[in-house]
Amino acid sequence: MTKDTDPAVDRDAALRRIRTWLWIFIVCLVLSGLTAFPLESETRWLASAVDGSGLGGHWPALAERVARVRDGIADTNARHPFLAYGTDWLAFAHLVIATAFWGPLRDPVRNVWVIRWALLACAGVLPLALICGPLRGIPLYWRFVDMSFGVVGAVPLLIVLRAIRRLEWSRAVTVPNGFTAPVAVR
Repeated sequence: MTKDTDPAVDRDAALRRIRTWLWIFIVCLVLSGLTAFPLESETRWLASAVDGSGLGGHWPALAERVARVRDGIADTNARHPFLAYGTDWLAFAHLVIATAFWGPLRDPVRNVWVIRWALLACAGVLPLALICGPLRGIPLYWRFVDMSFGVVGAVPLLIVLRAIRRLEWSRAVTVPNGFTAPVAVR
């Protein structure tokens, strides 16, 4: 059997691909969670960056929105600091959700349900932004930014799901004696 047709090589490559994309997703999820802790300093930095880069001159609505968010967070933290506890829990939730991917990292086929669940969560971002955004006075363009997280997050998960399906198939056509069963030609 040549290296190109060895099912073990294909399974190893599939596992590497799955784990690489899962690690990318996990790292992004953790970074997203960690950035929910220092919102006040982050919005202060963002407002300074928008003002200093000249973006505010080209897009005044963006500069106004960033300044409004910065001021809102600073005012809320000064007057009602306990409300920031909610974003602390948001950050914690991101970190906990990231740990759910430990199962698919170890055995992607057995834990494919985590990937499907995460895809449902990504899809849920869209109606949440469309329904709650207007209720909270979030501008339409920012709702699209929020929705992009669900869409962008789904991309690596769909790649992983497809690779897991291929891995499932390779396991399904391998018979107990270690030989590969013939596969129908498409």
